[in-house]
Amino acid sequence: MKSFIVMQGHTYQEEKELGIIWSPQKDRSGNVPHSWLRMTEVETGDRIFHYVRGYIVAISIAKTGCKTASKPSSMQTHERWNDKGYLVELEYHELEESVKIRSKFEDILPLLPIKYSPFQADSNGNQGYLYPCNEELAIKLLELISDLNIYQVDEEQLELAIGTVRRTERNTFIPMIAETEAEVKTKIRLGQQKFRKNLMPLWEHKCAICDIELPELLRASHAKPWKDSIDIERIDPYNGLLLCCNHDALYDKGFISFDGQGRMHISTQIPEDSYLKYGLVSIYKIVIYEENKEYFKWHKKNIFLN
Repeated sequence: MKSFIVMQGHTYQEEKELGIIWSPQKDRSGNVPHSWLRMTEVETGDRIFHYVRGYIVAISIAKTGCKTASKPSSMQTHERWNDKGYLVELEYHELEESVKIRSKFEDILPLLPIKYSPFQADSNGNQGYLYPCNEELAIKLLELISDLNIYQVDEEQLELAIGTVRRTERNTFIPMIAETEAEVKTKIRLGQQKFRKNLMPLWEHKCAICDIELPELLRASHAKPWKDSIDIERIDPYNGLLLCCNHDALYDKGFISFDGQGRMHISTQIPEDSYLKYGLVSIYKIVIYEENKEYFKWHKKNIFLN
């Protein structure tokens, strides 16, 4: 199961009534925007968060994979759109309480990928239609949705007709949220377990910097984070290194990095007279694998704090 965020705006109501999402295949210039082509990645059972004018307003489940289809005749014409397009049939679950992205952006921002993020740094939605939603971001959105839309109904309320109706309406919504969250968390857990198992022997079961060997203190550190990686990169044991808790935190936050030759780089945000405190030395080099190089270069370019 994958997750996506669709940016609908004025098309939301039309597409909800039809139980679909639809995009053209090409623009008038013959170009293929990535957010339209991504429609072809949707498969049956995938989850889609619906973003409309600053809010997540619904979650849907894909009833079909993507198929080629002309624009439904009931949809309003857009002069830039070609009628030949991509269509996915959905089961919409509209939220009673929408999630305002701006008000929760402090929690969302760290989970956004560097490439193909659905949101800008100011919390506004990016131009485009369908964006990937990594598992960590999906879990956060599900938590925010649950906080606003799932609550305990007391016994007195259940005695009222309206309470019974509301409870019935939620019988499908609540299990869907729970199932989605469980599937996403399982995917992360299994991926992390496989990554760690295959990475450990590459570094002789000890921290690449300080040689700590106690398993409970060792972390399998991604060079290219989960949120920025495709599935195969997330479990590739060469996408990272084995570090103790201390050095893992420094690496994860960009205070240290390694280049394509294995040389350590230390951020200027750590004073030289504090190196010993953090278990760092100014000139340090580790032996790396050829397969590490591209990942390490990515980390130094995108995560490292100069």
